[in-house]
Amino acid sequence: MEKHNYSAADIQRIINKESGVAGVSEISSDMREIEAADNAGVERAQLALAMYEQRIIKYIGAYAAEMGGVDIIVFTGGVGENQIGVRENVCAPLGFIGVEINKELNNKTRGTETVISTDASKVKVVVIPTDEELMIARDTEAILNGRQPE
Repeated sequence: MEKHNYSAADIQRIINKESGVAGVSEISSDMREIEAADNAGVERAQLALAMYEQRIIKYIGAYAAEMGGVDIIVFTGGVGENQIGVRENVCAPLGFIGVEINKELNNKTRGTETVISTDASKVKVVVIPTDEELMIARDTEAILNGRQPE
């Protein structure tokens, strides 16, 4: 077995910049770039996006089984707020637990708080914007003042 002498910085770079969707797509870890490449028909981007979506589906299914069902699925953060295709592709196979989205509403929802499930859906599906920079600032302020972040 070949021995490597990676520094902590090397390992951090490999994990954060060269693994996951960046490693699979060979494009980027930025989902906007992967989505653009997917739309352009780049196979590695399509694979990375499919793997990403499958992982979300797997975890929702696992948690649904563990909890005996699901009341709500929330899409948030950059991908959840803006990746229309990801939301649709994640929700489509979850019909067996009662997930049904309004495709027209999903297609026009970007970065606004919106219920995208249909009235008939047994599971509410919601897009909720987040201010990640504000949360980081609040957590940093709490830590600097000796408090636990919320």
